[in-house]
Amino acid sequence: MKVLISDTLSEDGIKILKDAGIEIVYKPGLPYEELLNIIPEFDGLIIRSGTKVTRDVIERAKNLKVIGRAGTGLDNVDLQAANEKGIVVMNVPGGNTLSAAEHTLALLFALARKIPQAVASIKAGKWEKKKFMGVELNNKILGIIGLGRIGSIVADRALGLKMKVIGYDPFVTPEAAEKKGIELVSLEELYKRSDFITIHTPLTKDTYHLVDEKAFSMMKDGVYIINCARGGIIDEEALYKAMVSGKVAGAALDVYEKEPIDPDHPLLSLDNFIGTPHLGASTVEAQKTVAIGIAQQVADYLTKGIIRNAVNVPSLSPETLKIIGPILTLAEKMGLLAAQISEGAIKEVEISYKGEIAQLDVKPLTLAFVKGLLSPFLKEDVNYVNALIRAKERDIKVIEAKTETAEDFTSLISAKVKHTEGETVVEGTLFGKKEPRIVRINGFRLDALPEGHMLYIFNEDKPGVIGQIGMTLGKYNLNIARMYVGQDPLKKSNVILLSLDQPPTSEALEELNQLPAVYLVKPLEL
Repeated sequence: MKVLISDTLSEDGIKILKDAGIEIVYKPGLPYEELLNIIPEFDGLIIRSGTKVTRDVIERAKNLKVIGRAGTGLDNVDLQAANEKGIVVMNVPGGNTLSAAEHTLALLFALARKIPQAVASIKAGKWEKKKFMGVELNNKILGIIGLGRIGSIVADRALGLKMKVIGYDPFVTPEAAEKKGIELVSLEELYKRSDFITIHTPLTKDTYHLVDEKAFSMMKDGVYIINCARGGIIDEEALYKAMVSGKVAGAALDVYEKEPIDPDHPLLSLDNFIGTPHLGASTVEAQKTVAIGIAQQVADYLTKGIIRNAVNVPSLSPETLKIIGPILTLAEKMGLLAAQISEGAIKEVEISYKGEIAQLDVKPLTLAFVKGLLSPFLKEDVNYVNALIRAKERDIKVIEAKTETAEDFTSLISAKVKHTEGETVVEGTLFGKKEPRIVRINGFRLDALPEGHMLYIFNEDKPGVIGQIGMTLGKYNLNIARMYVGQDPLKKSNVILLSLDQPPTSEALEELNQLPAVYLVKPLEL
């Protein structure tokens, strides 16, 4: 077996691979063109954030069986291409958690006391005590956007500094936040009340430019901003304008929309801006932890077939995976669907396995469902191994049940998701033992293939509505590949699932929502 390491990796990890009898080629900083040329000869690839594993790389990787990320983020890996080729993609979730939280706190102190600016001044031979007047953290309000593992650690440490901590996370209940000493508030309230704001949420289509010009306009004058999460969550142009106007007293970024940051970036010209080059995970301890973790995982897979911490495959033997693979796909798709049509923070999940499926070990199926349920919000921070742990961290109760009979189907998975706005019920089965189908959504019967770009529409059941929907989509050149309709004659309403060739535009969604007989439209990615 032969493994390419294309980014820097601790010697502790390299030793584990060598001791397992694996041939190592260590080429940190490998140019992309050279990666394309040499990847066909390797069975494994270990990366950090520097290497871009594109579809072209994966298509040329004739022998590649596993990609290992020494860290958490997988923004630089084309997961869809890896899935299509059956390549296992692994990461080391949690390996950088404490490191990233502590870097946030370091920037918090640096902003409050203007430490980098003072250091630069004294090194220039100046003694400017009055220029670098700071502020105390004691009794200040820290607003945390995203209350996952890193955000929760930052909150814990900030409470120790006697700060008042408020938080926004649409997928955390007030009870779960209260247990951590955090007051859960709306995003608008967080903007209005916070003296310091720190971001700890994944970058998704919903969080891209979450902190924009409108957000800054709601904040206190003299607020401080910190981002050690992902570049792109803050609109950097809007941040620059807010800092120039004095709305933002200071900002500290470790991540940027484009990395490395352009030397001519306007933010770098500001005295009240602090920047670090993506150092959140850059501690000796964190790098050793993730190197050892990913090396052991890759070695175990290549030499023993053992899968751990894979983001696209559960921890099962290859033989078992062959048997239940299609059911795992169904369960995960059901979780994805339930997450995207539910409203509010999730409190409880009840999954019932009915019929022949109840005779199987259903734990991997529960993991797959919960992974799908949390993936739209946590992205690469949730996988088949840690899904239940991530649910527990958010005080989401997961209940499993089995029954030997399944009405109308040989096997059926029924999932009820309780959330702060009510509950969502999704049921699914397999057709032909391998094709996943959604057969019920909130009491509406249908027969839908959960795949690709979709639209979920809840509408009044009357003549002409489907035609209006089709005409609106056609206006925006959105082709309907498949249509599934669930009808409730008593309520005179429908649930429609549409498969589209491409994602709908915001303009198309807005116009659909304005149709008189349409109650709700939601875009889905399955």
